[in-house]
Amino acid sequence: MRETRPKSRLLALGSAGALVTATLIAGVVSAPAAGAAGRPGLDREAKGAATAAARAAKAGIDWQDCPADWGLAKPIQCGWVTVPVDYAHPYGKQIKLAVDRIGNTGTPSERQGSLVYNPGGPGASGLRFPTRITNKNPVWANVAKAYDFVGFDPRGVGHSAPISCVDPQEFVKAPKMDPVPDTEADKTAQRKLAREYAEGCAERGGAMLPYMTTPNTARDLDVIRAALGEKKLNYLGVSYGTYLGAVYGTLFPGHLRRMIVDSVVNPSRENIWYQANLDQDVAFEGRWKDWEDWVAANDAAFHLGTTRAAVQAQWLQLRATAKKNPLGGVVGPAELISFFQSAPYYDSSWVPVATAFSKYVAGDTKALVDAAAPDLSDTAGNISAENGNAVYTAVECADAKWPTSWRKWDRDNTRLNQDNPFMTWANAWMNLPCATWPAKQRTPVQVKTHKGLPQVLIVQSTRDAATPYEGAVELHERFTGSRLITEKDAGSHGVTGLVNPCINQRVDAYLLDGKLDAADVTCTPHATPKP
Repeated sequence: MRETRPKSRLLALGSAGALVTATLIAGVVSAPAAGAAGRPGLDREAKGAATAAARAAKAGIDWQDCPADWGLAKPIQCGWVTVPVDYAHPYGKQIKLAVDRIGNTGTPSERQGSLVYNPGGPGASGLRFPTRITNKNPVWANVAKAYDFVGFDPRGVGHSAPISCVDPQEFVKAPKMDPVPDTEADKTAQRKLAREYAEGCAERGGAMLPYMTTPNTARDLDVIRAALGEKKLNYLGVSYGTYLGAVYGTLFPGHLRRMIVDSVVNPSRENIWYQANLDQDVAFEGRWKDWEDWVAANDAAFHLGTTRAAVQAQWLQLRATAKKNPLGGVVGPAELISFFQSAPYYDSSWVPVATAFSKYVAGDTKALVDAAAPDLSDTAGNISAENGNAVYTAVECADAKWPTSWRKWDRDNTRLNQDNPFMTWANAWMNLPCATWPAKQRTPVQVKTHKGLPQVLIVQSTRDAATPYEGAVELHERFTGSRLITEKDAGSHGVTGLVNPCINQRVDAYLLDGKLDAADVTCTPHATPKP
């Protein structure tokens, strides 16, 4: 569930897949998190996290100019924070996490500390966050006066001990199998690919796999907080970053100052992660129809039909053509889904996706091939794409116990596909490696309110495809005192970065003054894209 465009993740395995998708020592060393008492494993990890945080607070961060090939120009600075691979053994094997920052734009007296960001995934890098200041993003201008903007690569991601499951060039090769199976033989072939992918993860990143969990990333976040010299964390999490925030708030309630979670993963134990992906299939279908309605309403620009049914017919015809003869030899149904699914993900993709589609129907195939085909010459991008997919798989597989029965997967996805055909099978194959995962699978954290948790601000659109609205309601119920801002009749994933004064002003008031409305708020939608 990553905030960045998901195309790269979705070329994995034999298909495209959906998704889906933080005074120095004082306040750093703490008692084990609430709820950990009496549970020896968690108790050891809580003590290990406190040990690692105390060590990081003493060491601080040696900020330097960022490496040239990171694409982060001055005045952004980069550094490293050391964390244990296994918090039950805090003096065991260590890895370094890449962090970056840019100072607040206001006066020293206006500064309120660091705002740490996670964009989701799991598997996405947060290192671009400080560029919201260097690029003078107007939505964040007021908050930037008060906060240093801090990003990081989570464990396993990018520059932070990256993991891999398959050769990156092989990972992006196209065309893949059509994710929608025609025969039992197709299902057997996809199952083989998923099993081989899981085996590849064990071969290439096996030592890290048992520790690639959301609770460990939450502990890393607390170590980063300590290394920054912050007594309490200010945090902004989007998409999967909301689940990371929910787990952090559960494990370290007294270490939070302010937290905004935007486009929320349902944190229920029963939802993480098998059910979450099934729920996505339904939500993606709904948002796909929203986009088709918009395309039909703008037929004067796109000439794809004046009704949703007409636009869908064009889609099915394109899909059938690419299945028979992949466009440009490389764009089949899997690649088309990977490209087109960015429209139900983000409103910002509505126009470019519709434009490429329109050009194809008008006879220009090149625009669509250029947009949907992998670029084998972009080796750095392909390494990043494969790494992001590896981390996504490793975290979701390690966080929870997945069904191992193929009959269950087959039954659930066959049923869902009948009414939700856009993403269902693609998403199933994306996650199927978890059925044969070669490393330990945990029980998800029971997300709940513990003593010390501050009021959390939750922001969510009602028609979000990647993280359905029910997730925000669930977290709101679990976090006492939280406030929910609902963007009604909208569905873009990642709301706080969009221009909507009803939301933007409340985000500013919370981060700058700690102010929340007395009750939950419903906002009208942000502006619909114009062709």
